[in-house]
Amino acid sequence: MPTRNVSGNQTRRHQLVELQPSQVEFVQDLPAIPVLTKTLLLLDILVQEPCVDLREMSQLVLSDLGAALQILRLAGREYGNADGRPIRMEDCISDLGLEACLKAVSAQTIARDGRQVAIADFWDHSREIAQHSMQIAKQMLKVNPEEAYLAGLFHTIGLLPELLGWREAGEADTALIGLRFATRWSLPACVTEFFREIHFTGYPVLWSGIVREAHQRANRSFIDCPFEHGLRPHLVWNGAEQPGPANYR
Repeated sequence: MPTRNVSGNQTRRHQLVELQPSQVEFVQDLPAIPVLTKTLLLLDILVQEPCVDLREMSQLVLSDLGAALQILRLAGREYGNADGRPIRMEDCISDLGLEACLKAVSAQTIARDGRQVAIADFWDHSREIAQHSMQIAKQMLKVNPEEAYLAGLFHTIGLLPELLGWREAGEADTALIGLRFATRWSLPACVTEFFREIHFTGYPVLWSGIVREAHQRANRSFIDCPFEHGLRPHLVWNGAEQPGPANYR
């Protein structure tokens, strides 16, 4: 895929954060997350332009669970949880560089095998929940809609080992797997907090409450999402029988 320089801030941070050995091993041992072929084709068209529209590219990446996760994994590996590390997708692409980001999202495409339809359904569900989560957050005070989008987009990453055929030592708690991924990949704090809210009893609810309401607004999906089956998470609301944005802690 040909590359061109991204217009705007080209300065990359030189101070990288060294991950713990266990974190590096964990990141390196897991394969790349597959990216939809359609996303790669649209990115290929986009980078042919004389000047790449960073906002348009970011929106395209954020529409694909695999592409977004690949770039944020790369940012986590480069910067860890250091103060000032890029969180917004536009900042990640600008700081990491267009070539590095394109290489990350091109590392693995969805194979034409028995998993193809299941993965596509999984990606569609993640994107729909992310979009609803963003709209819900826009109605709330002091909640960043972009962070709500990420919480919604990544709410089922704990199911990736089963979906993609990875091995996770027989771990059955998908919330714990998601928390482990979010922590060791140094994903944005909103994603880590989302899984903590689910996994730890009595943890104050915010992001998981938004994602739950997003499922109430969304179409029924074809994937085995815990939020749709009502098995997890067991959320605690502030005494309200009908949860809404104003009732989140």
